[in-house]
Amino acid sequence: MSTPKKGTPITSSTIRAGELDVTFLECGSGPLALCMHGFPDSPHTWRHLMPELAERGYRAVAPFQRGYSPTTVAPSGVYQTAALARDANALHEALGGDGRAVIIGHDWGAPTVCGAAIDQPHRWSKVVSIAVPPGPALGVSFLGNLAQIQRSWYMFFFQHALANHVVAANDLAFIDMLWSQWSPGYDASRDLPFVKDALRSPENLQAALGYYRATLGDGKRDPELATLQQRMGSEFPTQPMLYLHGEDCGCIGIEVAKAAQATAPANVRFEYVANAGHFVQVERPDHVNRLILDFIVG
Repeated sequence: MSTPKKGTPITSSTIRAGELDVTFLECGSGPLALCMHGFPDSPHTWRHLMPELAERGYRAVAPFQRGYSPTTVAPSGVYQTAALARDANALHEALGGDGRAVIIGHDWGAPTVCGAAIDQPHRWSKVVSIAVPPGPALGVSFLGNLAQIQRSWYMFFFQHALANHVVAANDLAFIDMLWSQWSPGYDASRDLPFVKDALRSPENLQAALGYYRATLGDGKRDPELATLQQRMGSEFPTQPMLYLHGEDCGCIGIEVAKAAQATAPANVRFEYVANAGHFVQVERPDHVNRLILDFIVG
């Protein structure tokens, strides 16, 4: 269990939401603040933000995304981002959220929160997205940004069944490598055990890689999600939105974020975090927390 920076304890619970039994970390009470993680990650990287949200009067909830233990793998076998968005909205419903709720997401959690806000905007008053730019900029970068294609090599590697074995080998050393490349100089020894516990089982690792296979390969997609999936690739949320990107991110180049900024509507504010890579919420927690809290509460 994470140790909070301040006095409000972080506890763990499980709830039924949609097709999943979702395990989540929780801190505080009040309007819902839903924090969605990405890959290779766990909700424990929200350990710095959650007590701060609680002190500001929010019920901070950070679930293990579908397929990440101890949340169940998806019975449907669907891991496309539109399903993640629907998971977030199902959690809002199951947790008794209202129109004051805010939603925060990092990496895969970033398209998750954008999709949730686009799909059912009445549920979310504000949106915070981190490390994966909103709108079509990342997809467009695959058509001509060779530097980004090189950074995203792992996404293409994950399409092959061999990836299941390579990522699992040597106590998931592949995950250590990604963290070191994406957040250069950051000591991830506090984070990696939580990540590996969530992905150590072959069925959980298969699920996590399924996110990439549903995006770029032949992973299963739900035809009923096709319209939402298309909207997520081309639209921005209409709510007030904050986007954060580490200037030294080794996963998605800052030029991709700036391309997204150039096409974003006026309701989306961009902030670039100096001296931070991909996992800004643990690399520079005080600065990132202040940006998020000033945006949410202000």
